Amino acid sequence: MTYSRIAGTGGYLPERVLTNAELERLVDTSDAWIRERTGIAERRVAAPGEGTTDLAERAARRALEAADVAPESVDLIVVGTTTPDRIYPSTACRLQARLGAFGCPAFDVQAVCTGFVYALGVADKFVRAGSARRALVVGADRHSHLLDWSDRGTCVLFGDGAGAVVLERSDEPGIVSTHLHADGRYEDLLYVEGGTPIGNGRLSEGNAYTQMRGNEVFRVAVRTLMRIVDETLSANGLAKSDVDWLIPHQANIRIIEATARKLEMPMERVVVTVDHHGNTSAASVPLALDVAVRDGRIKRGDRLLLEAFGGGFTWGSALVRY
Repeated sequence: MTYSRIAGTGGYLPERVLTNAELERLVDTSDAWIRERTGIAERRVAAPGEGTTDLAERAARRALEAADVAPESVDLIVVGTTTPDRIYPSTACRLQARLGAFGCPAFDVQAVCTGFVYALGVADKFVRAGSARRALVVGADRHSHLLDWSDRGTCVLFGDGAGAVVLERSDEPGIVSTHLHADGRYEDLLYVEGGTPIGNGRLSEGNAYTQMRGNEVFRVAVRTLMRIVDETLSANGLAKSDVDWLIPHQANIRIIEATARKLEMPMERVVVTVDHHGNTSAASVPLALDVAVRDGRIKRGDRLLLEAFGGGFTWGSALVRY
């Protein structure tokens, strides 16, 4: 059989660090409150004029370098993003132009914070079907421009960044399985209004800032991620102890800890970057993966469980033999 495997990882964070102390001067909040509720100490914010494509390109080049492959050898580009620089063309097409990987399919996947896991699942299917030999999969978001910096319920949570992996055809499973879901009934718990024309030609009403009912999002996220853990293990005939590393979406330390408890996994085996990255949306999972690969925690042969949850609501997981 044909499978796909991760040949290289890459990540990029903007230079600008925004600390909790700085946010204390913007809104009615405190470092202690933010750390206790979210686990976040700081996050990165893109510079003026630094777009999602810029973030994606830097992460992609690092992944290609780690895989020791040339951009022109890529025959599929899939980008998970909610914050494209333009409505069209896609971020993937703009990235393709930057890299010089001309001619191959290139498209975006919009699943908010689950965007990278969705993109990974799509690219894996292309490789397994024989439609691609080498795929570049990116999660990139510049969420800072979607934030109302006077809303303490949202502005403390998000950061900007990008993460990427190179997938290659393999005779042995690397991406063992992916599990993708959505339930649009929950759309009003987490959304951004406005920005595109509606039926009569007017722009949709409302402001183009992130709106979130935090407590309800937390409850649904925990419940949903519990189910995806069971589904992934059951589909592969695995016990909880068979997973070496949990690489979760970095939204909130309490959600991460709840998922770890479900797996009966000590936090020492969970990759946590939320303290320094904040919630980087679709970039969250690949950034965490890249950090743990580069610092030597994750080694070849390790079994990884990637999982994420995002607006839509979307959720998904990937079981990976690194």
